[in-house]
Amino acid sequence: MKQVYAEYFQKSKVFLYPLLEIRKGVRYVPVETYTSWKDVYDIENSKFLCLYSAEYNDKYKRFEQVYLKSHKLFEKYHELDDDVHLYVYDFSKFKHDLDMFKVGKYSKFTLKTKEKISNFFGDVGTIADYIQSYIHPEDFHEHYAEHLAVPLNTIEEVYELCSKPDLEKEELNHIKPTELDSSEDNSLSLSTDKSKEL
Repeated sequence: MKQVYAEYFQKSKVFLYPLLEIRKGVRYVPVETYTSWKDVYDIENSKFLCLYSAEYNDKYKRFEQVYLKSHKLFEKYHELDDDVHLYVYDFSKFKHDLDMFKVGKYSKFTLKTKEKISNFFGDVGTIADYIQSYIHPEDFHEHYAEHLAVPLNTIEEVYELCSKPDLEKEELNHIKPTELDSSEDNSLSLSTDKSKEL
């Protein structure tokens, strides 16, 4: 790993999506993931939400049935807009990991969760290196100290090498379908904030 990643990224997509064990490289991937839904689910409800944007054709229906709705943790489906699909999963079995995720203590994930994350991203390449530095930070403290030009003990005191999740970005802001008011513009913006993380 030659540099430190400085851009903000959706933490749930990196640390929680792999827990579904949907293999990397499938035809459809969520445009975004969330740990809460405003006025519907709080992060304490231990739900994981995957938002997909795809035409609801036969290919997508097959994918949905094989990977999404048949998943043992699948709980609910919501159509938020034309070709905008939300899948809700019960992550109560990962309560410890969710608690650690919320406070940015990724190194404190259970061994099984770390293995699932590692298996998803593999062990070769820059992204794999970043992921390993986040879940096994002690192995990368010297590299970060050198790159950031700070004393090693400063990095060791901070310990974690990835910032906490932005819980506002991790919350889906969309009116629940049954509450939609036809007099308002209910289209869903799929844009993401690419602001830098320090």
